Amino acid sequence: MDKLKIGIMFGGCSEEHPVSVKSVREVARALDTSKYEPFYIGITQSGAWRLCDSPDGDWENGDSRPVVLSTDRRVRGLLVLDEGKYETTSLDVVLPVLHGKFGEDGAVQGLLELAGIPYVGCDIQSSVLCIDKTLAYLVAQSVGIATPTFRTLMPGHAIDPGELTYPVFVKPARSGSSFGVSKVASRDELAGAVEEARLYDSKVLIEQAVVGSEIGCAVLGNGADLITGEVDRVALTHGFFKIHQESSPETGSENSSFIVPADIPPESRALVQETAKAVYRALGCRGLSRVDLFLKVDGTVVLNEVNTLPGLTSYSRYPRMMAAAGLPLADVIDRLVTLTLAGKKR
Repeated sequence: MDKLKIGIMFGGCSEEHPVSVKSVREVARALDTSKYEPFYIGITQSGAWRLCDSPDGDWENGDSRPVVLSTDRRVRGLLVLDEGKYETTSLDVVLPVLHGKFGEDGAVQGLLELAGIPYVGCDIQSSVLCIDKTLAYLVAQSVGIATPTFRTLMPGHAIDPGELTYPVFVKPARSGSSFGVSKVASRDELAGAVEEARLYDSKVLIEQAVVGSEIGCAVLGNGADLITGEVDRVALTHGFFKIHQESSPETGSENSSFIVPADIPPESRALVQETAKAVYRALGCRGLSRVDLFLKVDGTVVLNEVNTLPGLTSYSRYPRMMAAAGLPLADVIDRLVTLTLAGKKR
């Protein structure tokens, strides 16, 4: 049987470029090359597309060839460039291992839709909804799921610091991880936090801090047929969770650790998983997402955020939760590809 030709996109122009590179190296280690013929498509931070033999090495500066994705549906694949000429390479499916802007915001999903190539993960609409925390909150609220109390600052708008009850979190509305996020304890800190958030997005979210444990739930599947990994809990010693901004997250975080399975009551675990599935469906997710929630002392849950292309690094939460439920990364990839190709046939 012929191997499936899988395009694996990584890197990208966002602040999460280094995280994506770490993620794709784990994917490369897990990928079953007896089933798949991989084509690694690296996107440099300046936006150049490169076809490389592997995501290791100096692919950004020479160990690769220029490549573009053809939007001509007769090609359904890549145009590999070489001194004014090109050759075509067809792809059966694309696995985007991209995080943040241009990766999980609907941009690359739109390009793949134009190209007519099946791709793993959320479609354009759900990607747009989930990357924008304010829109995700509004949709969640519409189906009865609790969210933090929040305010939105559009470009050029200001807010009276006296209108808020502190502490609050100030975040870029459409950014990944914790880049540009600040915890604000008093009105004097607000202006600086808004300025920091606007380095990453012109639209800013200000939300009331939720007192509770930060709980994650890995979800895989489409529609009614969903599975979840083991629930995790982020154990904090101080501050807030920001592992991707630390110097060597592979060796641990200076203020957080993960407990998998989470040390919470069975009824809370069930509530987290069912709420995560409800959020996933309400936002139209498909393939995979990590749904982060707060578990309050009274046993209720509040939505934190949804990551439609969660990290797949050695220290990332999504693969840890799935592995704890008996699905190593190789099996997760197989299931995602199968789901994608099955969806194409319908």
